[in-house]
Amino acid sequence: MTHRFFRRRAMTLSMLAAPLLARPLAALAAAPDRAVITGFGAVADGATVNTAAIQQAIEHLAARGGGTVVVPAGVFVSGALFLKPKVHLHLEQGAVLRCSTDLAHFPARRTRIEGHFAPHFNPALVNADGCDGLRISGSGTLDGAGRPIWDRFWQLRNAAPDPYNFKNIGIPRARLALIERSRDITIEGVTFKDSQFWNLHLYRCSGVTVRTARFQVPDDYHQAPSSDGIDLDSCQHVLVEDCYFSVTDDCIAAKGSKGPFAMEDRDSPPVIDVRVRNCEFRRGHHMLALGSEATLVRDVLVEDCRVTGKLDSLAVFKLRPDTPQHYENIHFRNISVDDSGGQIVTIQPWTQYVDLKGAPPPKSIVRNISLVGIRGRLKAFGTIKPNPGQTAISDVLLKDFDVQLEQEQLETADVANLRLENVVVNGRR
Repeated sequence: MTHRFFRRRAMTLSMLAAPLLARPLAALAAAPDRAVITGFGAVADGATVNTAAIQQAIEHLAARGGGTVVVPAGVFVSGALFLKPKVHLHLEQGAVLRCSTDLAHFPARRTRIEGHFAPHFNPALVNADGCDGLRISGSGTLDGAGRPIWDRFWQLRNAAPDPYNFKNIGIPRARLALIERSRDITIEGVTFKDSQFWNLHLYRCSGVTVRTARFQVPDDYHQAPSSDGIDLDSCQHVLVEDCYFSVTDDCIAAKGSKGPFAMEDRDSPPVIDVRVRNCEFRRGHHMLALGSEATLVRDVLVEDCRVTGKLDSLAVFKLRPDTPQHYENIHFRNISVDDSGGQIVTIQPWTQYVDLKGAPPPKSIVRNISLVGIRGRLKAFGTIKPNPGQTAISDVLLKDFDVQLEQEQLETADVANLRLENVVVNGRR
């Protein structure tokens, strides 16, 4: 009797398995809310361009009401991908989703870049528009494969008649992620590596959390151009915590519009309510930069962070003489710095790209700025100076410093209500 029971059970299992074996591979790779890209034909050989296969996985889930596209361990090369509402992305341990360096796989289109909409520029590797609730997660890597693109940029820039004003978008290149017009976004655990252009570009997003992410370029590459870690473009209510930055441009940048008519730009609402906490900054131009394209930025707090390498500045406020700017309620608190070659604060004119378009020079405001609890070693104190006749700077507090500096002098001009409280430099109050 026992023998017959097991024989019948084996036949039943075999009959149940038969329909599964007959199903296409894609169906096996796609549970109701998961789609593993290898089940749709993606190949992890570091060479095959898998754009179509991965996009098919995205479309498969979108047609079924949503789910998570899964990138398993291996190196998967791809061109531009477009996520859909309710479709998330997860990169498993050992997974690498790598940009193709053939920019034909990133066909130019109208896209938001540098404070305006360029009619003809490359999309990102991962694109999401109107994807409320989006989650990009996992311990895998988004890899821009940027080195040959950076080399080409410098080759063209150095050959240009005016290299200083060679445009950042002067050659085709792809960001790693562009998320726009979306709410309730979480990016967690992912490494952003060797991006050809900006790493994570957030445009008109609200309710964003970026947690335990890494943004990095190789230590042996002197200057990967435009390798910003996170660009907060016209975003509100953003938390960046427990992240690591080792790039060669701005680690975090608040961005918006630019030019003399920027205040009239309805496509660029203010950057409001940004919190950055418990992050490590090993390399980069600035911990936080306001600009190069920014008009309205307020209510920003950077706290409990550490600099473990070289930054140009902890805080930089770029004052464009061609753009009306309003920076208010910007605060840094409890920042430790070890062996930085940079300076503490930079508030000064920025004139790399200027175009008044025939308009008179606009007026700007910088007020209620504080840096409290700064300690460690840096090169210089910094500069606080306006665009003469254009910028009103007021209510700046520097408090509870204990720093070692090569250049002790804080250079200032035309600052109303500048206060220094318990500021110790090189052992002297």
